[in-house]
Amino acid sequence: MKSFTTHTGLVAPMDRANVDTDLIIPKQFLKSIKRTGFGPNLFDELRYLDTGEPGRDNSTRPVNPDFPLNFERYQGASVLLARKNFGCGSSREHAPWALEEFGFRAVIAPSFADIFYNNCFKNGMLPIVLSEADVEQLFQEMYADEGYSLTVDLAEQTVVSPKGNRYAFEVDAFRKHCLLNGFDDISLTLLDSDKIHAYEDARKNTKPWLFGAVSQ
Repeated sequence: MKSFTTHTGLVAPMDRANVDTDLIIPKQFLKSIKRTGFGPNLFDELRYLDTGEPGRDNSTRPVNPDFPLNFERYQGASVLLARKNFGCGSSREHAPWALEEFGFRAVIAPSFADIFYNNCFKNGMLPIVLSEADVEQLFQEMYADEGYSLTVDLAEQTVVSPKGNRYAFEVDAFRKHCLLNGFDDISLTLLDSDKIHAYEDARKNTKPWLFGAVSQ
């Protein structure tokens, strides 16, 4: 998993509340669990004027000219600014996979659905909760300034605007530790690989039948 320390990136808007996971990555694209291949269909129903299907060449599809992620000014954005209750709906982990593959490293909103919030940390992406007033301020600054970027410092737990305004956010200490070091659940387990191997070796000696080593 990618670690997250400090990131400065162009900001793009998702200026609506209650964006659910089916809007983030529609249900027809959930046939794979490879964690890759979902970025091209992020917000598919909003980005395109037709219905997307798995394996379809998106370059031939009609693009929605009114959707911000299709605007030239937001190309290459890596920070998504959203409204309250982002990531609600079903618990699909494909939603953070699609956002991360598209290029987003952080999502800022007044609130998140719990499962989506947890899944972000497990996939190297930082969800940041700021007050509605602070989020509104960031929206106004972003709309007024093409090329608007924010700097996110996980160690300091701050978001810094181009004007130098600093917005503090809270994050669980364990999640912060994992994200700073790029530890997902598997990586955390492998940190104790020596202990795991020692335990397995001891079990082979005391209960060999569990390992197909029954003596004749």
